[in-house]
Amino acid sequence: MFRDRKEAGRVLAGLLEAHRGDADVIVLGLARGGIPVAWEVASALGAPLDAFVVRKIGAPHHEEFAVGALASGGRLVINDDVVRDLRISAEQLRAVVDREGRELIRREAVYRQGRPPVDVSGRTVIVVDDGLATGSSMFAAIDTLRAQDPAKIIVAVPAAPESTCRELASMVDEMVCATMPSPFLSVGESFWDFTQVTDREVQDLLSTSTTTQGVDERGAATGSGSAVDAIRAIAVEAPCGVPSPAAILDLVGDANVVLIGESSHGTHEFYSARAEITKRLIEEAGFDAVAAEADWPDAYRVDRYVRGGGTDTSAEMALRGFERFPGWMWRNTVMEGFTQWLRDRNDGIADPRLHTGFYGLDLYSLHRSMNQVIEYLDAVDPDAAARARERYGCFDLVTGEDGQSYGYAAAFGAGETCEAQVVDQLVELRASAAAYAHRDGQIAADELFHAERNAASVRDAEAYYRTMFGGRVSSWNLRDRHMADTLDALIVHLGHRTGAPAKVVVWAHNSHVGDARATEMGVQGELTVGQLVRERYGDSCRLIGMTTHEGTVTASSTWGGDAECKVVRPSLSTSIEALLHESVGDTDGFMIPTTVHRRAVEVASATRLERVIGVIYRPDTERQSHYFHARAGDQFDAIIHIDRTTALEPLERTSLWVTGQIPETYPSAL
Repeated sequence: MFRDRKEAGRVLAGLLEAHRGDADVIVLGLARGGIPVAWEVASALGAPLDAFVVRKIGAPHHEEFAVGALASGGRLVINDDVVRDLRISAEQLRAVVDREGRELIRREAVYRQGRPPVDVSGRTVIVVDDGLATGSSMFAAIDTLRAQDPAKIIVAVPAAPESTCRELASMVDEMVCATMPSPFLSVGESFWDFTQVTDREVQDLLSTSTTTQGVDERGAATGSGSAVDAIRAIAVEAPCGVPSPAAILDLVGDANVVLIGESSHGTHEFYSARAEITKRLIEEAGFDAVAAEADWPDAYRVDRYVRGGGTDTSAEMALRGFERFPGWMWRNTVMEGFTQWLRDRNDGIADPRLHTGFYGLDLYSLHRSMNQVIEYLDAVDPDAAARARERYGCFDLVTGEDGQSYGYAAAFGAGETCEAQVVDQLVELRASAAAYAHRDGQIAADELFHAERNAASVRDAEAYYRTMFGGRVSSWNLRDRHMADTLDALIVHLGHRTGAPAKVVVWAHNSHVGDARATEMGVQGELTVGQLVRERYGDSCRLIGMTTHEGTVTASSTWGGDAECKVVRPSLSTSIEALLHESVGDTDGFMIPTTVHRRAVEVASATRLERVIGVIYRPDTERQSHYFHARAGDQFDAIIHIDRTTALEPLERTSLWVTGQIPETYPSAL
């Protein structure tokens, strides 16, 4: 989602950077809404700007429904099929065209104030609007321009349906759609501020030169220092990604929930820096627990170990519960060291209520969580355990041990759903909670909480797998809501244990930690843990993201594949990572608090590309597979950038990981 038309123009300017400085380029903005967008593009490219007036031909009595468009020069485009379907008579259509024609002439006179239209013959014409729905206005503009014999026509818009972008792409030399929301509701849905543009604003912009402005490293007009200067002015040193204790505590303040992200699931420095920051929050700010993007039962095995329980005798053994792909995400050398640090620290604290715990937030543990619920009930209520076995047996009748197979069968009617059974089981467990909790003091309370969260994981995992074949947004949102709800429940439970408000550090990927409302995924309806935490905790939370420019990463080439040590390509020039790379100077890492300096806030909150690498990395399709548009300054409260990073080391190193990839610069290493 774009802050306003001005920001949308800056995004388009970045995507059109290859045309900067080309003397043959002319930018035409469709008046009125396209002019503020086009001005930013023209200014960044150093190209002349002019208005191109197009008037929508609306259906009689339903003016917002376009049946065609009228462009400068009198070019008329009509959708005959729509006119016929709506039974619009020739007289009605002529009346609308005459009215819009008069308005078109009036606007051209007002906007140009006697200036002739620019000559586009033999030039590269970039036609810009603030968005497209049906595209009728743009079709009319293209049809008109083509008759004027330009060398090339490029269309650039911040938002449009994919179908419209594809149709226009077949008609022009280059089509740039910054975002393609799905479902597409309206152009205005892609903007926070979509205030109508006035004639006066158009006049002012057209009278302001776009060919004499300076431009900074990212293509935005200068005036108060470059983007790089703004970043350097507020950068806080963070060697290896770890700011000083004072800087960390100043950022966190009185917050009770701190989310620390990572832009990949396989970067050593992200894990190491996050662990060190978390240690300081535990020791110096009194944080009670770590809640990770991990399945509840696997993380709870680690929790038992670090708090002196269970049967595991080492950190490595405690991490053996993480069997599901990708194992390296939690079975790695950094996690092993942090787990042992937690155990050693807790061993020195006499009161077990003050021990720091480790918990999971995710929901992929469908069958493991069912087994944990039954195991708990076997110990406290055998009759209830029998009922749980009967309810959970529903999954065996449908698809056995495969959650995705269950989801496929349920989604397409190939089997019965188990929704009612998992809900009934959770309801019964919660109804019996009071009786179970009084069996053995705090131990009983912890074990009951563990069982209840497993039952909740089963309920939400069933829903997740059932919806995953129906659309990405619904399953993504269900998962992130589950993680946020689990965090809420954990905070309440820990508060009851200690008698004080609980403080929790969350470890997850940037795509979960960041606020979705500042990303193009938010435009598509996705939400994130970070967004939900901000909505629920307000100023009592902090969201911290981590980025890198280049290096190596542990990732797979396919889902379920082996861990590989892959080379991470340098970030794209229009990304936030590239801007931070240019700003890095002589340091190997720094932190940007995104709320403390007006110019830096403006720079950080501009829409740019942002890279995400999960457990799969596809460098050959990196732009499509690993980048999205975001306003990092609004997405996070702080960004930690480590310019060059290395691959996370799994506890089980395969020959494929050890061999790694030969860098593209081999053998020169340049």
